[in-house]
Amino acid sequence: MNETALKPDTKQIVVDEIFPHQPETLWKTLTTASLMGRWLMVPAGFEPVEGKRFTYQTTPAGAWDGTIECQVLEVTENERLAYAWKGGHAENAGYGSPLDTVVTFILTRVENGTRLRLIHSGFVLPKNETAFQKMGEGWKKVVQNIGAIAGGNN
Repeated sequence: MNETALKPDTKQIVVDEIFPHQPETLWKTLTTASLMGRWLMVPAGFEPVEGKRFTYQTTPAGAWDGTIECQVLEVTENERLAYAWKGGHAENAGYGSPLDTVVTFILTRVENGTRLRLIHSGFVLPKNETAFQKMGEGWKKVVQNIGAIAGGNN
């Protein structure tokens, strides 16, 4: 895990939902690049392998080209996936300001389904306030999309 995400003065986004799917079904949705593109963004170079680097591309802002640099930090099949999420540029304030965070998905089998807990940690406030607010709302929708895609025709 990176140092920023471990600092006590950082904030995190937590989204917790229970879905009527098996962990294996949600895992497939979380770790298949084509399915990831349906619930978030299409990753370039993603594989669920520790150490693997990949990128997402989003809307550029100011000096930032919109590239989100990621690296898989932890993989426990059907249970846990964590990756570094870095982007932004030092010249930007608000959207596109530097971000050095970690996204973690935790799957836990529960009666009649699986609990999906998303934790996006490492937001330094006030520097990352814009990202913290926007992504806090965005991740709620993303988690719902993960559940919907897992329940559909993958």
